[in-house]
Amino acid sequence: MAGAFQQGRQTLSTARTVSIIDDDPAVLGATRKLLSLLGFSVASFASAEAFLASPEAATTACVISDVRMPGMSGVELQERLIGEGRALPFIFLTAFPDEASRRRARDAGAIAFLTKPFDGQTLIDTVRQALARH
Repeated sequence: MAGAFQQGRQTLSTARTVSIIDDDPAVLGATRKLLSLLGFSVASFASAEAFLASPEAATTACVISDVRMPGMSGVELQERLIGEGRALPFIFLTAFPDEASRRRARDAGAIAFLTKPFDGQTLIDTVRQALARH
């Protein structure tokens, strides 16, 4: 058991930052806490603009983003990063799933499009999948 735990921690500790972007402080805090407890390096932001202005934007290996936010949406952030040559794995969270946003995000390479409230284990598995691809 200890060997499996150490092996898991070693894998997680070598991962770069998972950035969470959500304008809902409760979702942002809960998601950050969940991933941090599992050993992920996590940064959190209340807006896409705050993420872009941060030093973590350069070290992020995976983005978890709300779709609808004031200012730049999560999908617009994804498209901007792709336009800059930074095709990061994106996992989208939304309380308002609509097919147009889902299709736009998936066409740009999104890993997943999860509806709030989402299952914690599903998010963890999706983050691990995204980091394995990156």
